[in-house]
Amino acid sequence: MTTRAILAGPDHEGLGAALEAEGIDVERVDGILTASVLDDADVAEADLFVLTDLDEATAISVVKERNSDVQIVVYSHDSLPEFARGQTDLAMDPDLFGVDMVAEELA
Repeated sequence: MTTRAILAGPDHEGLGAALEAEGIDVERVDGILTASVLDDADVAEADLFVLTDLDEATAISVVKERNSDVQIVVYSHDSLPEFARGQTDLAMDPDLFGVDMVAEELA
């Protein structure tokens, strides 16, 4: 079974390509992460939700509401807001964790 990930936000470091190189099916979404945008990306069937834009951290709650089994991963230089910490499984800073290392770990 193929792992399915939603990558939400800009991908300046190339994490999406690294995830795909590990055999993960990546759906990319950008912009304002409304419930309908996440539904269109089929978040209910995702194994991973990777957020790179913490201005959109409220999407974490929506994702968990629609898919309680999804693994929430934050990959950003910014600090994770307090309200989202309890629902996030893994938070990593791109300065400390390269995309290849992250992709390998998530695969």
